[in-house]
Amino acid sequence: MRTKEGAVLKYHQIEEDLKDLILREEIRPGDKLPSENKLVIKYNVSRQTVRKALANLEKDGYIYAVHGSGTFCSDGVKMKKESKDIAVVMTYLSDYIFPKVINGIDSVLSCNDYSIVLKHTNNSRAREVQCLEEILQKNIDGVIIEPSKSNMFCRHKNLYDKLDEYGVPYIFIQGEYSIMEDKVHVLLDDERGGYLLTKYLIELGHKEILGVFKSDDTQGQNRHKGYVKALLEAGIPYNPENVIWFYTEDRAVHPYNHIQSMIKNGKKIDAIVAYNDQLAMHIIKALREMGVKVPEDISITGYDNSQMATSTGVRLTTIVHPQEELGRMAAELLMKMIKGEEVQKRVIIEPELIVGNSCKKREE
Repeated sequence: MRTKEGAVLKYHQIEEDLKDLILREEIRPGDKLPSENKLVIKYNVSRQTVRKALANLEKDGYIYAVHGSGTFCSDGVKMKKESKDIAVVMTYLSDYIFPKVINGIDSVLSCNDYSIVLKHTNNSRAREVQCLEEILQKNIDGVIIEPSKSNMFCRHKNLYDKLDEYGVPYIFIQGEYSIMEDKVHVLLDDERGGYLLTKYLIELGHKEILGVFKSDDTQGQNRHKGYVKALLEAGIPYNPENVIWFYTEDRAVHPYNHIQSMIKNGKKIDAIVAYNDQLAMHIIKALREMGVKVPEDISITGYDNSQMATSTGVRLTTIVHPQEELGRMAAELLMKMIKGEEVQKRVIIEPELIVGNSCKKREE
């Protein structure tokens, strides 16, 4: 005998399975869904359970019924009820930046009686796809998202197209996909930030400046552009051998091992522009293990002006990352979009250089 609980679970399973097929476009607009009889057999449930699942899908705008012909995938906009929920999708929740970003978002949303549905991707494309699919299956009024590995081509634009189709506004922060530059973004001018750091080191007399940048996001690419611009502006030839690129997956080992290997092999380095504060502090530790002093032997800069930039005897020269302001700005724009107001497509925050004691002037 089937229990009431079992029937409810089956009803949810049918509904979620069909939603998933629609969102993955395995069932496309205009396609006919499997008949009630086939669904009854497939899920081993009653016709009433199948009809309940189909009725909910029709209510939410995923499907429509044609009397005497069957049920079809809708090509219209999803019928959506206001939920007062905003999905916030971050790459990392434990990272030193994102708690403040979330605080900034929440300060605006809570004043407007909205709640945060928090998700994270671990900077994984597969996980971002999963998060978007989950969002599309719920009543969400808007989305704030930091794209995962934003420098790589986005192969799941169809999910963002679904958000557009369903009338769910979304905003990108911290990074951008090249094929969605026309969407709303709130970004720090990372190219300018990389330029300011490198220019400062050059003004201190450094010439052998190593750059360490993350390859798979646009922040790393743009900070590298600023690094190159400052070198060329000062008449210092760009040397690709002075740049270390790393990926998300190898960030815990590769940059430090590479720097230690370069120093052991006699590579001349008098300064390092690090991708962020976290990386800079780990590089300082790796240098100290080799007996190399900062800033006496090598100057180093960070990026983000995080708490760790002042957590040891070394105060990093770094770039201010206004995390809470970025979160507030994104949330305020999203509130306007939900109300149907026109908003600025690209909001660029100007970076600010903070001088610490991690850099030392070099004698001519």
